[in-house]
Amino acid sequence: MTPTEISPGLVANITTPALKLSDFKLIAFDMDSTLINIECVDEIADAAGRKAEVAAITEAAMRGEIADYKGSLRRRVALLKGVSVASMEEVYQERLKLNPGAAELVQACKAAGMKVLLVSGGFTFFTDRIQRELGIDYTRSNVLEIEGGLLTGRMVDQPWGDICDGDEKKKMLLETCTMLGITPNEAIAVGDGANDLPMMGVAGLSVAYHAKPAVRAQAMVAINEGGLDRLLEVVG
Repeated sequence: MTPTEISPGLVANITTPALKLSDFKLIAFDMDSTLINIECVDEIADAAGRKAEVAAITEAAMRGEIADYKGSLRRRVALLKGVSVASMEEVYQERLKLNPGAAELVQACKAAGMKVLLVSGGFTFFTDRIQRELGIDYTRSNVLEIEGGLLTGRMVDQPWGDICDGDEKKKMLLETCTMLGITPNEAIAVGDGANDLPMMGVAGLSVAYHAKPAVRAQAMVAINEGGLDRLLEVVG
């Protein structure tokens, strides 16, 4: 169907009855470039003098031009070898910011009784902090291996698997729905890149935030201007 502009920069690709937050029980967010303003892997790579190289791989992966997301992440993480934990701390303190409306949207969802899930192809070094800052209920992301205060260029396998890619994001959303005793139709999924499409495809409402073209085209709602809290114009 033809996308409908609800208001400037807010587009709906579906026709739905009036939706309310109370129609949903769970909201799942991507982190990098969705809840926060940066791609953490790119900024860590800056400390190694490899930002341009890593950012080019990230951009291609987010646009859906790289089919093997896990392989692309392993390539990027390998280029981080030797970066210090102190440099990652600097990224967190000086470069990472919540995107506009992120805290407001999470607060509104929690006030409506919803649970909040953060699923990221990024790293626990950052997701754990964002979880604490926003009061997020559940997270899944990747663990960077650290030895002697330096990154080894590898990731650590976890009980659920090796890397949180698009399939793992979808799996985590579905597992969380099962744990909460709800259906995926009662979940909202918010993301910006191609690795968010699997979870967006099973959620009752999919939201693209300042997203890549393929993601905007497939999402039910696209926020192309303004903050994340613009979703409340759709599900007020």
